[in-house]
Amino acid sequence: MSGSEILGWIAGAFVTCSLIPQLIRVFKLKSAREISLLFNTLLLLGVLMWLGYGIALRLLPVILWNAMGAILVGTLLYAKLRFGR
Repeated sequence: MSGSEILGWIAGAFVTCSLIPQLIRVFKLKSAREISLLFNTLLLLGVLMWLGYGIALRLLPVILWNAMGAILVGTLLYAKLRFGR
């Protein structure tokens, strides 16, 4: 595994895991009022496009982290729609 590939794995982990504290907070407080619906929607679209890019080029770190990211952002979007009042 090359240094740049290791960097890709680590960077993907940081970016993906950065969503977890926000998800915990939203579900704990049952409030997503402060989260932007537009931000969430654009982030989900971007993550899905990166996932498609990773699949097209068979880049495992890009596929894995963006698949996980899509699940997390999708969950955050669900929380925004449910608790966003």
